[in-house]
Amino acid sequence: MAPPFSQALPATAPISVIHQRPAWRDTLVSLRIRNYRLFTFSNLLSMTGTWMQRIAQDWLVLELTGSVAAVGITVAMQFAPMLLFGLFGGVFVDRHSRRSILLATQLALFVLAGALAALTLSGGVQVWQVYVIAFLVGTVTVFDNPARQVFVNELVGPAKLHNAISINSSVFQLGGLIGPALSGALLVAVGAGWSFAINGASCLFVVAALLRLRVDELHPTTPAVRAPGQLREGLRYVVAKPAILWTMVMIAVMSLFTFSMPVLLAAYARDVFEVGAGGYGLFNTLLAVGAFTGAIASTRRLGIRLRTVIFTAGLFGALQAVAGFMPSQVFFCVVLVGVGFANLLFITGANSLVQVSSNMGVRGRVMSVYVLLLLGGQAVGGPLMGWMVETYGAHVGMAVSGLAPVVAAVVIGIVLARQGQLRLRISLRREPRFLSIVTRSPRDEVLVAGQKA
Repeated sequence: MAPPFSQALPATAPISVIHQRPAWRDTLVSLRIRNYRLFTFSNLLSMTGTWMQRIAQDWLVLELTGSVAAVGITVAMQFAPMLLFGLFGGVFVDRHSRRSILLATQLALFVLAGALAALTLSGGVQVWQVYVIAFLVGTVTVFDNPARQVFVNELVGPAKLHNAISINSSVFQLGGLIGPALSGALLVAVGAGWSFAINGASCLFVVAALLRLRVDELHPTTPAVRAPGQLREGLRYVVAKPAILWTMVMIAVMSLFTFSMPVLLAAYARDVFEVGAGGYGLFNTLLAVGAFTGAIASTRRLGIRLRTVIFTAGLFGALQAVAGFMPSQVFFCVVLVGVGFANLLFITGANSLVQVSSNMGVRGRVMSVYVLLLLGGQAVGGPLMGWMVETYGAHVGMAVSGLAPVVAAVVIGIVLARQGQLRLRISLRREPRFLSIVTRSPRDEVLVAGQKA
């Protein structure tokens, strides 16, 4: 007879509890680890290249077709493989060396970026070729993204995991700050092809960093032994833990409605404010400014709770809805910074909560579900928001994309309250007086020591 699921995996390794905010000198404490520092700096170059390719690819499709809906199809092609195969990618990551997987995926991304650069610079690129390469990039991401998520723990160990996740988000958004600006300038000056070429070169820096890591200083985890039912086991694990389950539900809503910003911003740049490729790059840069600030702020957190994740999702959506009705480009740009800030508070919180709530034996599978919802949902959301923009206009599309997570956050809050997992607490004994919602069973949503599987 098989053991109960709760006993099928060993207890999660103890996780350090932070009782006070770290000193400012420790805000980037994970970077003191040589392996993590080397990987992070190479990752910054890679993320800059990734953002450059993303912006150039979307604008290239818009130029080739004149259709915002076609940009949505491009987004769908890139994220569809995650929707179709993402769970199997997580099983693969749990069974194999994450470092070896990343070496293979970065080399594959180098080849694909080089092919797109060659097609574009030759002047013979067609939209179907962009679609195909986007789909192949998405297929590589099925393995690259969960491996990258789990590999962070091997670089820094569990004690510094939350800090490292926040730094990773900062790096991603710093790339989003530099990449769109560079890509926008290149689009105006020489076209999209050189953005693709630079992205290809950036992949090689990650390969070089991975080869230079000191393997004896890693915190390796034993790969899962191939066995039947591992995919089902990972899904049951997600459903069994409320902190993971409700975070995943919120991620799914955000992915479907809110994370299709390239589609929405392309419409605002072309149709609303008529600022062209340069303006499109500027809008993405402003989002990244806010997001980078939010990522740095997240390194100061003592911990992360489910209520914080749900609240920041609602705040993110509300700001995005407000952006849809800004009367001028200046006000629109100001709100975009706030949208980026709330976005990163939500994303880093959701990522941290899911990772530290997961046993290392199933973390690859859990993170594959996370990435499937995060990226795969955009395979549906991209065309959906593209259709909405072309049918009802950019303002309506932006408003709907923001209001959906607000509604979801309210509904999830009500459900949790009715289940008795949340209660209202009012404190009048300490200054400043405050009103907060706390959990009745905090072990499922607060970072605690000796957390069980």
